[in-house]
Amino acid sequence: MQRKPFFTLPTFSKYFVILAGICLFFSNTSLAQMKWSERMADIMLDVHKDSITYKEEGKRARWDYEQAILLKAIERVWYRTGDAKYYRFILNNMDSYVNDKGEIKTYKYDNFNSDNITGGRSLVMLYRESGKEKFKLAADLLRKQLSEHPRTKEGGFWHKQIYPNQMWLDGLYMVEPFYAEYSKAFNQPQNFDDIANQFIWMEKNARDTKTGLLYHGYDESREQKWADKTTGRSPNFWGRSIGWYIMALADVLDTFPKEHPKRNELIAIYQRLAAAIVKYQDPKEGCWYQVVDKLNGKGNYLEASGSSMMVYGLAKGVRMGYLDKSYSLNAKKGYDGILRNFISTESNGINHLEKVVLVSGLGGNPYRDGSYEYYLKEPIRRDDLKGMAPFIMASVEMEIAEDLAVGKGKKVGLDNYFNHEMRTTREGITEPYHYTWYDGKDSGFTLLGSIFENYGAELKTVSSAPRANTLKDLDVYIIVDPDTKKETPNPNYVDAQDIAAIENWVKAGGNLVLMANDSANVELPHFNKLAARFGIQFTGKSINMVKNNVYEQGKVTIPANHSIFKDVSKVFVKELSVLSVKAPAKAVVTEGNDNIMAVAKVGKGTVFAIGDPWIYNEYLNGKRLPMEFENFKAAKNLAVWLLKSNAKK
Repeated sequence: MQRKPFFTLPTFSKYFVILAGICLFFSNTSLAQMKWSERMADIMLDVHKDSITYKEEGKRARWDYEQAILLKAIERVWYRTGDAKYYRFILNNMDSYVNDKGEIKTYKYDNFNSDNITGGRSLVMLYRESGKEKFKLAADLLRKQLSEHPRTKEGGFWHKQIYPNQMWLDGLYMVEPFYAEYSKAFNQPQNFDDIANQFIWMEKNARDTKTGLLYHGYDESREQKWADKTTGRSPNFWGRSIGWYIMALADVLDTFPKEHPKRNELIAIYQRLAAAIVKYQDPKEGCWYQVVDKLNGKGNYLEASGSSMMVYGLAKGVRMGYLDKSYSLNAKKGYDGILRNFISTESNGINHLEKVVLVSGLGGNPYRDGSYEYYLKEPIRRDDLKGMAPFIMASVEMEIAEDLAVGKGKKVGLDNYFNHEMRTTREGITEPYHYTWYDGKDSGFTLLGSIFENYGAELKTVSSAPRANTLKDLDVYIIVDPDTKKETPNPNYVDAQDIAAIENWVKAGGNLVLMANDSANVELPHFNKLAARFGIQFTGKSINMVKNNVYEQGKVTIPANHSIFKDVSKVFVKELSVLSVKAPAKAVVTEGNDNIMAVAKVGKGTVFAIGDPWIYNEYLNGKRLPMEFENFKAAKNLAVWLLKSNAKK
């Protein structure tokens, strides 16, 4: 007799649907618990996993600024989380466009379109992170476009070749952040004067003295029908265009030299614009309108992309010290309004960003006259990348803002005296590297530095011998991997004066971090004289000798409910020097009989020691280390503990 199957097809289908629903529920429950930046970034990774485009509209993927700004937003989430799935998304996307010769698919150099420059920011980042020469070649191609790009008589970049003699606010974001990042990365400091002038000329030609707002566009020739025959300005203030401009300022200042004579002029422009835009923030909802100054205009509406950009510009301006702290209230009011007015949720828990205007421009065919009526008739799109990306970036800023109080007013110093290795880059630049704040490659501490900064602390580099005057302003002092003669021809060894100054500083309330290395790659005899003052010694015994990529050989287990690493269970520390400890030091992490990490309370201060520089970029960025190892989370825990632990008053 034939046995009846347990599941008939209809029955199986029913249970499959139920199981799928349960999986979706748990998946989206997890999604709902994530911060908004990660939540929306993950949705974008899923929606655009094959290519970045509007598939439902039948659009083909191409090199453009929408793709570029989404990748920049995803990059911000990567640096915020250390999860390399975001990096891989950027890398895979750019790999699909750039061939080994540095040629960019769908990009046409002689179009002289400023929109096509924006993606260069990801090229510069990927060249640094991957070392692939093709990304440098592609970035060089975009830089070549700028060298030949048509300009106004004054010197401003035309928005596009098809829009002669015109500068638009949009173009400042499309060009200047890349121009600045390229100039810094490839040692072209002469470009920063040109970069500053683009902002200065745009403000001069587009600013309305009555409102302080910037008009969308400026026609130097006064030939366009939309252009005022006296001023050359377009007739209205478009929200997203002002948003592009303030975001451009916020991002350019990241790489603009602090000593440049025009830096303060850029900050003054930033401050003038911020003062203007908050006057037109909707008093009830906190968002901004499609046409910014017409709060009660017939048919005008609150718009998501411009609002997200304003929040980003205000929040980042406060965080970086360009804007008064009072603007944080405007940023929070705006962000709360975005969540209230523009975020929708499907029954399955998936979120969307609503009310993003598809596009707004000037001139062209059909002709766009820049009138109030014109801006209101452009279509609106759900999840438009020009809104989603700024929302993700605004979310990152607002999430950082919640943490800034942890390290407010604190200074974190990183030694560059005992560890002072130098290298010559492929571009012929000689620079300090290896465990420095400014080494953005795998060998540096830029991610650890950003963690401290995101908790409100200020970074310092200690390039001279530690003395009372060099340490007095520091709350945390980190010494990593002192040099041997094979690393530096004339290394600075820790001496008696150094030890006395550091010990006195700790007793007065300083928090000291000592990170050694395996005994073959660090100068231990003199370093140990310092460590001994706190009951700690870095021994000659090295453990966790990882072969090839067998990462499990570098596993260190963190006990549950640890006093420092509260939500961490497993980290990666390879080839570390085991510690010997005695009072006042105590081991706080062990593996078997080996002491991995130790803490000493000395006077009002604290010392933390480990025999490896285990939280540098290579082990925080996730590019190699599997995410099951929680070094990034551990670095955040350690930063919080150091900033809060018996800090100097």
